[in-house]
Amino acid sequence: MQTELNKVVSALKEFYARETHLLEKDLGERTLTHRLAVHLEKQFAGWDVDCDYNRLGERTLRLPKATIVSTDDGNGKSIYPDIVVHQREVPDNLLAIEVRKAANLQPPEHDRHKLRAMTDPHSWFAYRIGVLLTLGKKNVTSSEVYIGGLPDQPLSGWLAGRLKDARLA
Repeated sequence: MQTELNKVVSALKEFYARETHLLEKDLGERTLTHRLAVHLEKQFAGWDVDCDYNRLGERTLRLPKATIVSTDDGNGKSIYPDIVVHQREVPDNLLAIEVRKAANLQPPEHDRHKLRAMTDPHSWFAYRIGVLLTLGKKNVTSSEVYIGGLPDQPLSGWLAGRLKDARLA
């Protein structure tokens, strides 16, 4: 897990070095996630890196029944992860990333709920790792890691330390 998270740190380091214009001009979250995905592609050779990708083969990723309603689509249950690192046609889902801007005043619970659902080992599309990143104009203001459908405090602390060491937090 730490190997994959180190790749996320490396991508963030390049993102903050090269995308200052986007951050300074306060561009939208989708623009930021796209550019972060470009930098993640360099770190995850052999994997597909996609934004707003809600499929596994022909099946649509959906929240489990009896969960909160998603605001991502008209049906209220589809999941559109901000960034995923995966194999498009086979059930090999490595990493799901939800990105928030630090200026976003909405509570992060929706993103947390999505990461719990996307990393739940009982779901047919489970991702091995989920990461919630809050991006400020100069650095990452917060991060959380999800494993097995739950926040992983030791890995979250480890990632926060790595971000701090890289001068990204």
